[in-house]
Amino acid sequence: MTQLKNDLFLRACRKEKIERTPIWIMRQAGRYLPEYRAVREKADFLKMCKTPELAAEVTLQPIDIIGVDAAIIFSDILVIPEAMGMHLEMHEGKGPVFPSPIRTEADLNSLKNIDPTSDLKYVLDAVSLTKKELDGKVPLIGFSGSPWTLLTYMVEGGGSKNFSNVKKMIYNNPKLAHSILEKLSDAISVYLSAKIEAGANAVQIFDTWGGILSQEDFEEFSLQYIERIISNIKRENEPVIFFPKGVHSNLDKVANCGADVLGLDWTMDLGKVRELVGDKVALQGNMDPTVLYGDVEVIKDRALKQCNHMEMEVVIFLILGHGILPDIKPAHAKALVDFVKENSQQFHL
Repeated sequence: MTQLKNDLFLRACRKEKIERTPIWIMRQAGRYLPEYRAVREKADFLKMCKTPELAAEVTLQPIDIIGVDAAIIFSDILVIPEAMGMHLEMHEGKGPVFPSPIRTEADLNSLKNIDPTSDLKYVLDAVSLTKKELDGKVPLIGFSGSPWTLLTYMVEGGGSKNFSNVKKMIYNNPKLAHSILEKLSDAISVYLSAKIEAGANAVQIFDTWGGILSQEDFEEFSLQYIERIISNIKRENEPVIFFPKGVHSNLDKVANCGADVLGLDWTMDLGKVRELVGDKVALQGNMDPTVLYGDVEVIKDRALKQCNHMEMEVVIFLILGHGILPDIKPAHAKALVDFVKENSQQFHL
């Protein structure tokens, strides 16, 4: 096994001593990079996801161009429902669409149990190839959507503003919702385990739509399944990150879900969350990605304030709170990364 040359990210996840704050950026392989757009001109989004060589190429781009401390495999959370048998379309400007959403028991029965080694082999091949080409430069992160977030897309048939269909399901037919969530939980556990076996050094579970649920509903329809997944992931010492975007309540319970790291979006106060959860987990967060619209001095100022939030008896490391936007200047992203690398040592003395 190739020795990692830069393991700061993994040490931060494990709350071990670090010399500086590691940084990576959600959606760091994406449209803001001209190099990514050049690859995208040759293939549509799903083809890129399903072609290991292309997925590896764009995964590696921000490592060399921006200089981040971790790579995250280029893929999509919706590959799981597609592998279960749902027809997935990606519409330019509109996003993902499932023309035949899941609304009934019969729809549920049409979903198959997945075997990642065959049904999602292209993702595992992309992980293995990327790991080989990284050659130990930085760790590689694998990921999945949470059961709740996947359920929203599967029931709504795509993105949504009010999530009326999935809300109707949990209030009128909670048994069906739980049956789908259980099926998804089992699929995600084996999928993330397979990613680790293929070479992922850490895995992250995105609960993008956890914040649309009430406190009670979040526990019932999301958190219990996160606990189930994490307890079933086959791993040695690979950290698990849980990122429940927009979830402000019951963070003490969230911190007990079994994850090593709790990801926070930019609406959260790092210090207050740390007081609430203690040192149960490392914290990952949480700068607003739109800060990168500012000039370099504004970016540096905000990054310094972010670093100032860090309490060194526990580990907090900095990323952007959800995702880098397509019209961000790559030079601004690099300026942020460089600034954190050069200026965060003082907080780790």
